[in-house]
Amino acid sequence: MFTNFEIMDELNAKIEFHAHEVSLTLKDRKRLKPFIQSIIKQETGKSASVSYIFCSDEYLLKINRQYLNHDYYTDIITFDLSESAGFIIGEVYISIDRVQENARTNESTFTNELHRVIFHGALHLSGQNDKSQEQAKQMRKKEDYYLSLYFC
Repeated sequence: MFTNFEIMDELNAKIEFHAHEVSLTLKDRKRLKPFIQSIIKQETGKSASVSYIFCSDEYLLKINRQYLNHDYYTDIITFDLSESAGFIIGEVYISIDRVQENARTNESTFTNELHRVIFHGALHLSGQNDKSQEQAKQMRKKEDYYLSLYFC
């Protein structure tokens, strides 16, 4: 039986995609949104409301400097804005420039690399970390797992 809080969480659960000063066609959104929810649900048992913001290197660098005091380019920054333990709220900023570069570097497709980073953000919101080598290895393993499920 659901408590009132759990019902509210399910009703507020949503995944949104926004492009900020970049052009991006994200195919199969209707399939991707529930898949992201399923990652978070499987990893945490919780529902989530997550906004993915696709942007440029320069925009993400500004965020990195302003909020994290880091002065370098990155492909993703995840902010957990949750106020309760029962429901996840987050913002995930993804640099399309970095995703394109990572795809070339990793000899992957842009689509595959974009989904890897999208799933990476969901895993961060689920409590996964990648600060140490071992954590990064575990994160990559989970990314690969979810990519294989999504693209099977």
